Amino acid sequence: MSVTIYHNPRCSKSRQTLALLEDKNVEINVVEYLTAPPSEAELKRILGLLGLSAKDIVRKKEAKEAGIDLTALSEAALIKALVSNPIAIERPIVVSGSKAVLGRPPENVLDII
Repeated sequence: MSVTIYHNPRCSKSRQTLALLEDKNVEINVVEYLTAPPSEAELKRILGLLGLSAKDIVRKKEAKEAGIDLTALSEAALIKALVSNPIAIERPIVVSGSKAVLGRPPENVLDII
């Protein structure tokens, strides 16, 4: 089994989720999304797998600091803003095939591996 984790190494929950995946001997593709953010199309695909809207994966403090007004933006505009400001994307996100989860708490990933 192979999974992709959208990872921020400075985030404790992201590190805990990565460690949990490593402990389960899962093949892991680590994407440090702050330096390699997903494209708009990829973020839309991930949101579809999560069953969430863009607003559901926004880190509100970081969005505010980046000048992202959640009330004023359409879904498409918010996705574009998140791609341009990946620090405002909740982390970690783990994708396995046609499933995805937020690793908050890290144990959420057990549902898809």
